[in-house]
Amino acid sequence: MKKRAAVALILVGSFALTACQSSSSDPSVRAHNAEFGCMAGTVGGAIVGGLIGSTIGGGTGRLIGAAVGLGGGGYIGNRLACG
Repeated sequence: MKKRAAVALILVGSFALTACQSSSSDPSVRAHNAEFGCMAGTVGGAIVGGLIGSTIGGGTGRLIGAAVGLGGGGYIGNRLACG
């Protein structure tokens, strides 16, 4: 149950971070916000993927699952946030 709560908390935090971005007509502000969103998506995806991957298997399998989840989650988060 603790893992589900942690995953839910991370998902809510990730969505909250993306809501903090402001829409501005200044191109430098927009570029900064896009860069922040891209990084937040990559890191958030890696964290969530690692947590989900660590629930698979046991012992060494859990470590391998976490590593694969980190890579896969980071990649998916990057693709979703960076377009």
